[in-house]
Formats: sequence, C-alpha cells, structure tokens
Amino acid sequence: MRITSGMYYKNIYSDNNSQLTNSLFNVNKQIASGLKIQYAKDDVRIFTETMRLDNEIATLGQIKSSTKNAIKMSDQSDIVLNEFETTMNRARTLFLTAANETNSATSLDAIAKELRGIESNFKNLANTSINGQYIFSGSALSTKPISSSGEYMGNDAVLKAFTGSKTSQQYNISGKELFFGEQKLVNREVTTNVVQSSLSARYPDFTDSTVTGGNSTIMPSDTIRDLMGDADNVVDAVNFKHYFYVRGTNSSGDSFSQKISMRDDDNVDDLLTQIGNLYGNTPNLKVVDVGMNSNGQIVITDKIKGSSKLDFHMVGATDLSGGAAANVTNIDDLGVGETDFSKIMLGTSTATNTSLHVKEFIKSSLTSADSVAATNIIDGTIYDRVEFAQNGARLSSSTPQIVKGTNAFATPSTKISDVATSGTLNGTSFTLEGTDVNGAAYSAQIDFATAGSTFTVGANTYDIFNMESPRAAVDADEMTYAQLMDVMNMVVTGNLPAAAPGSSAQYDTAIATSDLRGKTFLSYDGKIGFEEIGTGNTTAKIALYDSNSGDFSAASSVMTFNTNNAITVRDPKTDFFKTFNEMITAVENNKNYPDSSSGDIRNVGVENAIAMMDDLQDSIFRAHSKIGSQTNALNMSIERTEILEIGSISLRSSVVDTDLAEAALTLAQLDTNYKAMLSSVSKISQLSLVNYL
Repeated sequence: MRITSGMYYKNIYSDNNSQLTNSLFNVNKQIASGLKIQYAKDDVRIFTETMRLDNEIATLGQIKSSTKNAIKMSDQSDIVLNEFETTMNRARTLFLTAANETNSATSLDAIAKELRGIESNFKNLANTSINGQYIFSGSALSTKPISSSGEYMGNDAVLKAFTGSKTSQQYNISGKELFFGEQKLVNREVTTNVVQSSLSARYPDFTDSTVTGGNSTIMPSDTIRDLMGDADNVVDAVNFKHYFYVRGTNSSGDSFSQKISMRDDDNVDDLLTQIGNLYGNTPNLKVVDVGMNSNGQIVITDKIKGSSKLDFHMVGATDLSGGAAANVTNIDDLGVGETDFSKIMLGTSTATNTSLHVKEFIKSSLTSADSVAATNIIDGTIYDRVEFAQNGARLSSSTPQIVKGTNAFATPSTKISDVATSGTLNGTSFTLEGTDVNGAAYSAQIDFATAGSTFTVGANTYDIFNMESPRAAVDADEMTYAQLMDVMNMVVTGNLPAAAPGSSAQYDTAIATSDLRGKTFLSYDGKIGFEEIGTGNTTAKIALYDSNSGDFSAASSVMTFNTNNAITVRDPKTDFFKTFNEMITAVENNKNYPDSSSGDIRNVGVENAIAMMDDLQDSIFRAHSKIGSQTNALNMSIERTEILEIGSISLRSSVVDTDLAEAALTLAQLDTNYKAMLSSVSKISQLSLVNYL
C-alpha cells in the first residue's frame, strides 16, 4: 500500500491537532469562566448535580429569609412581654399596699389612679405593632387587637415560618391566647358577698331588743342559731327549724337544687359540710373545699382543675314563730319575709310576715324578671330569673355557656344539649319574657321535644325549624344556640312567623325581618346578648330561664343564662382586662373583701384581687415562656440553615467550580504536548522520499 501525504496528515497531524486544540480551548474556557462546564451537554452528571445543589441553596435562602422575618415579630413579642411583667410586678406591689388597712381614702384614690394608668399602658402594649402590623392579632395583622373596652378584636390564628421540607415553626402568640386563654392547672373559686355577723352576739337575749352586744363575724364553729337568730332563749336541739335552699353546678356541669334542714345547735361547719356533699364530697373524697373567710362569707374551691362550671347560690329561712313559713317548696313563697333581723327585733319590719327571717348570702344589682317582680320578692332569693343587664342599645347576660366535655365557650353552632346538665332536653321548657323593642310586654315558652321543638307566644305555637332537608321542627337534642337565638330575636323584635305552627318559608322570613331590628348573639366569652339596631338606648328587656326555676319540688334547672350567683375569684379561663378592671375597682371602692352593703356590690375586694393578680401573672409568664422557646427554635433554625447553606455552597463549588491550579497545570501539559506534536510533524515533513522509504 502506498502512503500518501493525505494519509500522513490525517493520521499524524489532523486528529491529534483537533483533540489538543479542543482540550486547550476547554481548559482556557474553564480558567476564564471559573466553571468546569458551560452547558448541560458539556457534562450531564455535573450539570444535574449543580442544578440540585442550586435548588437546595435557594431553598435554604428562603428558609433563612422567612426565619429572620419571623424572629423580628418573636423578638418584639418578647420585648413587650418583658415590659408587661415589669409593669405587673409594679401593679402587684400597689395591690399589696392597698390591702393595708391603715391606708386613708386619699391614699387609696392615688393608688387607684396609678393602677388606671397601668391599665392604659397594658392596652397600649397589647396593641404593639411593627411596620403597621399588630403582633398580637393572630393573622388579622391590620386589626388592633384590644378595643378600648378590653375586648379582643383579632383572631386566634397561628403564624408559622417555613423552616425546612415539611417543617415549620410558630412565631406569634395571639391576643386570644395571651389575654383570654385557659389555664388548665387553675382551680375555680367562688365566694358569697354578704357579710355574715353573729345575731346572738348582737342580741344576747332574743326576747329583749334593748339588750345589745357587739358585732362579731360568724365563724364555722358558731351555731346555726347564731347565724339565723331566734325568738326565745331556748336552744331547740330536736326540731328542724332553719332551712337553706341551695342551687348550683358541680365541676362536671351537673346542676342540683336541694333544701338543707338544720337545728339550733348544729354548727355552721355542719352546714358547710352538707353543702360540700351536694357537690359530691364523701368522707373519703373531697371534690370541693367549702369554707368561710374572715367576713363570714362562704368560699367554695373546686378541687378538679381546669373546670369553669362550678356555681353556687343559697338563701336561708327561719320561721321565728315556730310555724312552717320557712319550709317551702317554691322559693317565691319566702318573699313575704324580712331580711333585716334588727327590724324584726325592733318591731319596725314592714314585711308581710315579720316572723319569717330570710337570710341572703348573695346579692346582685340584677333586676328580677317581670313575672316575679310583680309579687313580693327578695332579690337575694332569685338565682336565675333576672333580666339581662342593659347598656345603651345592648342587653347582656352574665353566665357563660360552657360545653360540658371540653370546658370551651359555646358558639352559635354548639348544640344546647352539649351544655345542658341533663342527658336529654326532651321535655324541658325555657321561659322567655320581658319587653320587646316596641315597648310591648311578652311572655314566651320554648319547649324542647324529640318529636319537634316549638315556641309559644300567647295562644300561638310555632315550630322551630332545623336546617336540614326536608325542613322540620328540630329535635330537642339537636337544637343549637343559633336556633335558640333566632327564636329570641323574633320574639324580642316582635317579628313572628305569619302563621302557627308556620312553614319553613314563613319561619325564615320572620328571622330575616327580625335581623333588621336587632341581633341576638354569643359574646367572645360565651354569654348571650341582644343589641337593637338603629337606636342608642333600647326599651327591650329579656329574661331567659328554665321553667322549673325556684321550684324545689321539681328537677333542678338544666340551664342558666343570667344569674345572681356566687362571685368568681379564680377561674381557669382568663379575661385579662376585665379582671384587671375589677381588681382596680376594688381599690376605688375601698373594699378589702366582697361586701354587698356599698359600692359595687359584686366586687371581689383587694384581698381577692391579689390572688387574681397571681393568676394573671402566671398566664403572662407561660405565654412569655412560649415566646422564648419559639425564638430559641427560630434562632437554632437560622444557625442550622446557615451551616447547611455553607456546606451546600462548598459542595457546589467542588462540583462545578474550576480548580485554577489544576487547570493551569493541565494547560501547561497540553501546551507542551501540542508543541511536541508540532515539532514531530515538522521533522517528519522534512524527510525526503528516499529517507521515508
């Protein structure tokens, strides 16, 4: 075979030159760009690995940015709660100072004014914002969380920062949790508000009013005769002549209505023991503590933590003539008696029965419902038949509706049976009475029935329709608060269905029409209220209660909506600003203990305010701890993200970045190879044909 110059060029020079030139070009390109590849075709493996690392670095950048923004709000919350705690310590010091009985009225007024300033500061702190975003409003960042009246206007939404694949970290705490949260470890405590003195100490000779002694507060060791009085000097150790009518609810949400009979020589402590038994106390197990404070007021503490259901009401009665006037089945019959024992002794009583001594343990400023106000009535005997309190166009009840199983406040969609004390509402009736928005008196009865619930106004009975298809009268145990409030709204605004029992269309039309005149609602703390639309001062009145109320021969009330009940001192549910306002009012009223004789008759007093302050501080401390742990978690997330980011960047650099030293060495080697190839080609090209052959 003859070797041609073309074969020589191709085999010796052309191929080697092309390869070396490409290699030199690639090395120079890597040195110039700093990258091993420019396009995916250059090296698919390196390109794929680089894209994965780029995506990871971008994700880590998003995590870092999200976390840093979250830390701003978390840090600000931490700062605000630090200020809260400092200010609360000052407030607690002021309450302790106010409890000193040596304070003058002027000193207490000065303390109260400083406390009002602290209250204003608390609201300002609660409404702290960053760049126009309120930090305690949940997700409603543009809404000021706390109104001037102390109500919460935000929501309870949780804000979370993205901290990794399928992971996040909460960075806010809502005002609802902070100021209106629930403390599961708190025991509910209630107290009566009427100061109880020993009548035998005041009148040593019950037969002679001129023989007087001094004032002495009732103690548990005193006798029932000391508490209730007598008309002679004979201690009757045989016959029951003192009667106590007790109503309430235990920590499970079950109600009771019971009459306790006592003798002259029984001790007050015996009465307290029997009250405890009504709540479920046994010789081996106490579910409540029942005791007395230094003012002779009964204090009941629930030993079951985390329940807000415990309630208490009591009234006592003694027929000093020896008759049976104190032993009744319907508590309204005690309305003919006298509550002021001194008037009985002095003969100045104007009561119908001046021998019937009625002892009030709890007083309220609530007004008795119209149905009982027309008869002889003693306010202290009324438990749940009282009108909603009025403030301008709004009527408000006092008793929160609390779900038995969860201790949560009821909402419009909550079934009434989930709150009621009985197993079923079938056969239960509620009375709704008062004055409508037009000034006309009304009286309605709401009847719960499995076959279909109804409400009756006058001679007409209307179905209460469900929202299912087909529409029908609602089952007793399926009725919700929304349906109850629809009925209330129709009655109070005077807009009833066109016919009785009425069709679902007529029922819906009446509801829509009534909504134009007023709105019945559940407040943030589970209390039923009504507000008339288009007026600043409503003429409407509402009283809503179990139809069995006051009848001790019937089953106890399964529901209460507005009550003259014991005063709450401690409760698992927190209402920060309402509680703090009540505490300041105690200082303004110069009250160390509850005292219904003056000022705000249902105020807790300064001594109880100190205990309430401890609970408020605990609530803020827990929230602060939560914010602190969230901030720590966010900081650790940033530290972890930065470490991962550095690692990913380093790994990416090792994958795609050019090693300049290595590339320079490679360039030098290729350059030498190229020069060697050219030298070889040059020498071979100079050979003659003879030398070649």
